[in-house]
Amino acid sequence: MRVQFKSILCATDFSDDSNRAIYYGSALAKELGAKLYVCHVVDLSPVAIYGEFQLDPVGQQERIREDAQEQIRQMLGHLTIQRESIVNVGQPAEEIARIIEEKRIDLVISATRAHSGLKRLILGSVTERLMRTLTCPLLVARSPGHESIEPPADPSVSLGKILIGCDFSNDSALALSYGLSLAQEFESELHLVHVIEPPKYTEFVKPGPAAAHGIQDRVLSDLLTQKLQGLVPEEVRIWCRLHTILLEGRPYEELVGYADRNAMDMIVLGMRGHGLVKSLLLGSTTDRVTRHAPCPVLTVSNQPRSE
Repeated sequence: MRVQFKSILCATDFSDDSNRAIYYGSALAKELGAKLYVCHVVDLSPVAIYGEFQLDPVGQQERIREDAQEQIRQMLGHLTIQRESIVNVGQPAEEIARIIEEKRIDLVISATRAHSGLKRLILGSVTERLMRTLTCPLLVARSPGHESIEPPADPSVSLGKILIGCDFSNDSALALSYGLSLAQEFESELHLVHVIEPPKYTEFVKPGPAAAHGIQDRVLSDLLTQKLQGLVPEEVRIWCRLHTILLEGRPYEELVGYADRNAMDMIVLGMRGHGLVKSLLLGSTTDRVTRHAPCPVLTVSNQPRSE
C-alpha cells in the first residue's frame, strides 16, 4: 500500500540548523501537496536559554510566545503552500507528541544540531523519548543544508537515490513501504541494503572446515540476496531502478559509508529491528547513522497511533 504524507511538522528552536529543516520541510510539503506545520515549544525551565531572568514569569512567557510567532511568520510569509504555526509552552517531547496526535501528523522533520530551546531534540534525551513513542516517521535533515534544497523563496527537493536499510524485521518492512512510496513519488533509484554480521548467522551456516568457508559465504550471500529481492513486488521493478546490496561489518559504519560513496539523497531505517540481525537498526545504530549520515535520515516504527 502506498504511503501518503498529507501533513508535515517541523520542530524548530530558531537556530540556523533547525531553520534549514523548515526549508527542507517546506520543499517536501510543496512536492507532496502536504500541509506544513511549524512548531516551537517554549521550555521555561532553563530560563537562561531565552536570555531573561524569571522576574515576571507570565509576562516573560507571553513575550517569548509572541516573539516565536513573529519569527515563524517571517520564515513562512513567502511560501505558497498550506501552512500553520504552533507555539506551545511545556516539555518539548511531551508537547510535540501531543501535537502530533492532535493534528494527525504524518511526518516530523528536525535538524541534527540545534543550540537553544530544543537543543537536544535530536541528539539527547528528548529525541530518545520521541523515537520510542512517535506514531509517525521522523526525518532528520542534515546540517548545513542539503544540495537538493533551493533557497526558501522557491523550495524544492529531489530524491534521486534512496537507501533503505533492511534486517527483515517488521520495522524494516515498514521502512521499505515508505521508501517505495517516496521512490515512486520522486522517480528515485532505490538501494535496498543489508549488512552482514557473520557471528549472527550460525542458524543458516554451520561452522565447518576452513576450506568450506568460501562455499558457505556464497550460500549465505545467495540466500540473503534472494531474500532482499523477494521483498520488492515485481510491479515496482517496472518504474524503479532497484539495487540489492550486501555489505559486511558494523551496520552504522557500512550504511553511512555506502550512502556517502554513492551520493544517496535519503536513508530510510526502521527504528526497532528484531529480525535476523536484531541490532542492525536498533538503538545506537540508528542514532549513529542519524548523527553521521551525509544526507537526511527517515526513521519509522510500528508504534500504533491512538484512535
